[in-house]
Amino acid sequence: MDESSLYGVGRKLIPEIDLLLKKRFRILQAIHIAGPIGRRTLAELLHATEREIRNETSLLHEQQLIDIGQKGMICTEVGYEVLEKLKTLYHELAGFTQKEQQLAKVLGIEKVIIIPESFQDEASRTLLGKEASQLLTNLAQANSKIAVTGGSSVACIAPYLQPNEQLPSAQFIAARGGIGEEMSLQANVLVAQFAQACHASYKTLFLPEFLSEQAYVAMKAEPSVQEMIHLYEQVHIVVHGIGTAEEMAEKRGSTEAEKRLLREKGAVGEAFGYYFDEQGEIVHQIRTICIQPEHVKNSHHVIAIAGGAQKAKAIKAYFKRAAQQTIFMTDEAAANEML
Repeated sequence: MDESSLYGVGRKLIPEIDLLLKKRFRILQAIHIAGPIGRRTLAELLHATEREIRNETSLLHEQQLIDIGQKGMICTEVGYEVLEKLKTLYHELAGFTQKEQQLAKVLGIEKVIIIPESFQDEASRTLLGKEASQLLTNLAQANSKIAVTGGSSVACIAPYLQPNEQLPSAQFIAARGGIGEEMSLQANVLVAQFAQACHASYKTLFLPEFLSEQAYVAMKAEPSVQEMIHLYEQVHIVVHGIGTAEEMAEKRGSTEAEKRLLREKGAVGEAFGYYFDEQGEIVHQIRTICIQPEHVKNSHHVIAIAGGAQKAKAIKAYFKRAAQQTIFMTDEAAANEML
């Protein structure tokens, strides 16, 4: 089955039909991701009218690409095959292929993957989770050590991880201690979820991010902390997010004086406890025990995830000094802003 399944007509009016393909691809993709799903929910998810969704899903049903049941619509096996065949074509028509190549060159990294729309949308976040989980599964080898930071974007991966031949022998490692008050987004919680989904082992780091100088020196000497530092030196894959300086200062409960200091120093972004300015220069770092930039650069693969137009400046600043072997997953909003 080819793209005519989604067109429903011959290719006489190329622009109009390309528009139809993009629309129907997104609808079928959303049903595959979120199904079983009702028409009203799907309309809300894709910011479309119920009438439009009813017309398009009726056509997809006639083409046997979706099934419609009492619980909602689901993608059929034939529909999934069509999605896989048309993924590359959709990316080209939507301009993603060219943008991904341009952005990878601008940032000086291995690869960029753009997710449609914005990470603020549920459909895009779900697609991010599926794409990132598949990427991680493909990169992981037997006995891989995989360091994972916390954060909402990284958390999207957990529901879609599944064990394969390599992953049960992998070890997931918390890349940092606790930060903020949202427990479900902590690195310690996420590595446990990742490991459980993959039938793998994990190692946590139950330390607060803010340590006094005396506590920092004392904790670094602890055997359990020394073991974590040793593991960071052996990491094969790093999965991490990128935050804006303002966002991360807020999450850490920084004082107004500390926030003012960051503004005065021109901090725009943060990763691994380091704040950097628009030129990528480190202007501030917190006293904490976590994976270090040199560990990231020495790893085999790096998966960085960050999206939203408001993060564009922080992302570009971070990649001034980032590992070249990074595969960066972002959304359409951030990509457009950066380009």
